Amino acid sequence: KMRLIIGIGGVTNGGKTTLTNRLLKALPNSCVVHQDDFFKRPDQIEVGEDGFRQWDVISALDMEAMTNTVKGWQENPVKFARSHGVSLSPEAEKPDSVHILIVEGFLIYNYKPLLDVYDKCFYISIPYEECKRRRSTRTYTVPDPPGLFDGHVWPMYLKHRKEMDYNCDRIEYLDGMTSKDDIYNAAYESIQNALLNNL
Repeated sequence: KMRLIIGIGGVTNGGKTTLTNRLLKALPNSCVVHQDDFFKRPDQIEVGEDGFRQWDVISALDMEAMTNTVKGWQENPVKFARSHGVSLSPEAEKPDSVHILIVEGFLIYNYKPLLDVYDKCFYISIPYEECKRRRSTRTYTVPDPPGLFDGHVWPMYLKHRKEMDYNCDRIEYLDGMTSKDDIYNAAYESIQNALLNNL
């Protein structure tokens, strides 16, 4: 079976989920792992020197569990899809079938053990003003305390972005300010090329 693992990273509210959902619809036999599903419980999140609970750092996530989930897909994509309620194409069982895993999240390129698994690395970025505007219109289970964006979210983003650029040199950047269609088309085309080159 041909397997492709696609990373979709990006700043908070950059459009990762929107892009991921469109790709899942368009790509047969595709599954997803959302990094947000691996957040630790609120009482396990420490308060940092900035006075805020440290949600926007790698230690807020159970990355070991996330890595094991990705490994589970690698070992048996058909079984993984079934156990996650994903409907597969009739060809899915065939030896030459293509299986795709999308790994989506804001810090997916900041955890070394996962860096080597990606066949494609996308990253959606938007500028500070737009990011702050979008974030303020979102409703979170744990609402943002006043000052969180400027005091924690954005500084951590800049720090991780620098670290990521240094650790991973094959990231394809997508401009989150262009239309949803443009972002999708750019990613889809790049994935199709990867599939053609691998076949």
